[in-house]
Amino acid sequence: MPIYNITKELTIVKESPFKLEKDMQKLVEANLSHLLHLQFIRSEFTINNFRIDTLAFDKENKLFIIIEFKKDKNFSVIDQGYAYLSLMLNNKADFILEFNETQQETLKRNDVEWSQSKVVFVSPSFTNYQREAINFKDLPIELWEIKKYENNTILFDQIQKTKATESIKTISRSNESEELVNKELSFLAKVTIYKRLTLR
Repeated sequence: MPIYNITKELTIVKESPFKLEKDMQKLVEANLSHLLHLQFIRSEFTINNFRIDTLAFDKENKLFIIIEFKKDKNFSVIDQGYAYLSLMLNNKADFILEFNETQQETLKRNDVEWSQSKVVFVSPSFTNYQREAINFKDLPIELWEIKKYENNTILFDQIQKTKATESIKTISRSNESEELVNKELSFLAKVTIYKRLTLR
């Protein structure tokens, strides 16, 4: 979507791409309360050899949000998203401890709506496959596009689900097959994250 500057006539404001993934992360973290209405908890939160870009907390809904930044399109949002959700739900005490050590308030495990936890991906652009992958009404994964322009303007917009009428649960006919799918997704995610960590 082009952005125009109004002078005597309309002139297109050119995009000025982020040079580094870290530049996106710093910008969003510094403005987290304005952009996503979230409370910043920690940058580069490491647990069980996994490194989360940004850990945030939704005070209104009492839930943790994991934010991942991607500069390119070559990644999967489903496997990595579920791997991080699994990491969080299997290590609740670590997330609570991190909150309590960094914030001016104390949180107990039962204070958190763990079932509503989600992962947010932020990137300059997403592929059609990634956009289609989130089209389930109860998928705990969100996609947000961020673009920087030469006049110090930022576009930050959520990718809306276009046909989000089906539940993610409909892809499995039983709890057993759902468990198998989740295990496969978790394995793929670990491979993806391992490659990412070794390339950094």
